[in-house]
Amino acid sequence: MLFVSTIAVFALAVGLFHPESPLPDEWHPLKPLHIAAPVTPLTAWKLDQAANDPKQCRAILAGAAQMRYLDDKRVDENCGIAPRVEIAAVGASTIGTIETNCATALRLAMWEQHGVQPAADHYLNTQATRLRHAGSYSCRKIRTTSGGSTQWSSHAMALAIDITGFDFADGTRIRLIDDWNGDLDKKLFLQAVRDSACIWFRTTLSPDYNALHADHFHLQATGWGTCR
Repeated sequence: MLFVSTIAVFALAVGLFHPESPLPDEWHPLKPLHIAAPVTPLTAWKLDQAANDPKQCRAILAGAAQMRYLDDKRVDENCGIAPRVEIAAVGASTIGTIETNCATALRLAMWEQHGVQPAADHYLNTQATRLRHAGSYSCRKIRTTSGGSTQWSSHAMALAIDITGFDFADGTRIRLIDDWNGDLDKKLFLQAVRDSACIWFRTTLSPDYNALHADHFHLQATGWGTCR
């Protein structure tokens, strides 16, 4: 029994540490996240590690986005962007140039790759070419249907982005305000990308949440798994 255990530990060590390890990178816990790699049970963990490590986050994002590094923006204890990046495209989709937190951009890139593009192909038989947004950074408190709040919004640290719609290679345009309850294929696409956003973001709010979100997805890099 001891011999078998020793062999198993040795095989594991070879798999993890040998420079010619037979483990694919996406299955290797010591290899960094690669946005285009197949999703495995390790992917979410790797994403969390990268999102919490500014240097790693920027390095990974640089390989899958049109981006540039910016100096951190520090306003006060409630508002600012750190680490701060500017993105103009993620994956195959352009996006109106926007400053945001690297963790938000990284999760957006994962969603575009593994949520938006597969749904565009499946439901619309085309490719997404542009993500439409209504901003990321805003130094403000949370808005509620009953008025203001004393709690600071995740937008105050650019830890969220609001997506309002999508453009596609065949000329199709989808906007949440028009299509959430509209044409069936567009509706199914929007429901699918909302559900996939729940995988890649910590908080996802859609028109199903409340009237304040009738025209956008609120995609947040922080939270406890709210998906509505």
